[in-house]
Amino acid sequence: MKAFVTGGTGFIGSHLVDHLLRSGTYSDIRCLVRSSKKWLKDKPVTVVRGDLHSVDAIGDALSDIDVIFHLAGVVSAPTPEQFRTANVDATEGLVRLADKYGVSNMVILSSLAAAGPSNGHPKTETDPMKPVSMYGESKKEMEQIVERTAGSTMSVTVLRPPAVYGPREDQIFSLFKMMKYGLTPIVGDGNTPKLSMVYVSDVVHGIETAAQSETKGVSTYFISGQITSWNEIKQIADTVFGRSSFAVNLKPGLVKKIAGVVETTASLFGSYPVINREKAREMILEWTCSDKKAQRELGYAPQVSLEEGISRTLHWYKKHNWL
Repeated sequence: MKAFVTGGTGFIGSHLVDHLLRSGTYSDIRCLVRSSKKWLKDKPVTVVRGDLHSVDAIGDALSDIDVIFHLAGVVSAPTPEQFRTANVDATEGLVRLADKYGVSNMVILSSLAAAGPSNGHPKTETDPMKPVSMYGESKKEMEQIVERTAGSTMSVTVLRPPAVYGPREDQIFSLFKMMKYGLTPIVGDGNTPKLSMVYVSDVVHGIETAAQSETKGVSTYFISGQITSWNEIKQIADTVFGRSSFAVNLKPGLVKKIAGVVETTASLFGSYPVINREKAREMILEWTCSDKKAQRELGYAPQVSLEEGISRTLHWYKKHNWL
């Protein structure tokens, strides 16, 4: 089989490419690369130079492709227009190209952010979509445009993971880095709000199982791992580090104020930080989801426990001198 991958230089995408190479199922893996190969360096993939708006390059690359894995997207940007260009317009263009060149099988990565916070019960696919951030709104719009654009003969699977962690991840990593130095910032009392987390290899497993679906039309699934709390994450990380960190419990209002200061300060230097007002708005809410539909219809089943996943992640950070 032959696959076309967007986002292959990123965190989840690079793990997917590694898995596809190990599987032996794919004779040709073509990866869209805008600039640096990053995690794809020295790997036997076919590099397609360009970005998601490079119509000619993508069109040429889709010749005789069996499946498209669309993982590329923007997770942090200062304006709705930037999110829309990267996450909505680019995805629409890719779906149209897939239909034009006869690629009937697509797996598209969305996010729990598209569905919105869970507010007391894990989100399911039948719940109304109520995003609370520009990123979440763009992912919701992306899903809607896919529904309208996909051809009648196409099989398109949209996957919504919650917070994804594992080796090579560089955002949740910031929290683990603070823990190493003995400090753990926690929103609320540490037991609430709850959150779902999923280890990166389980996400890759979900993507792989989705690619085997032959159902025509657009199907949407949450792929998750475990519902947890910040206190539980702290406890596991402390065990791996071999010492107890000091928990700093932050009230939601303070989280928003800190994020506002960080964002304003960064803007003076022409940058947009990971910790920003949008991210703070999400951090103070509950984010949980149910993957029962994916288990029932795709045969998806998470394999890595939170304890094992955090342990693997922290040991990778140490081995590669991130910690």
